[in-house]
Amino acid sequence: MARITATGEQPEGVLERLAGTASARRELEREESALVRRARMEGFAWQAIADALGVTRQAVHKKHGKR
Repeated sequence: MARITATGEQPEGVLERLAGTASARRELEREESALVRRARMEGFAWQAIADALGVTRQAVHKKHGKR
């Protein structure tokens, strides 16, 4: 017998959605890393990459600079 939450949703559905979200986040991280590497190889400055990502130059360099 399936458990039902107070809102009437089956908990397993929520857990499956959480797992899907985690998987999507990992895929986006991989894609971001690949695109940052490509941008650097094409000669874009850290500041231009940071602007495209909506973060500071320091943040993007810290995250992607040593890869």
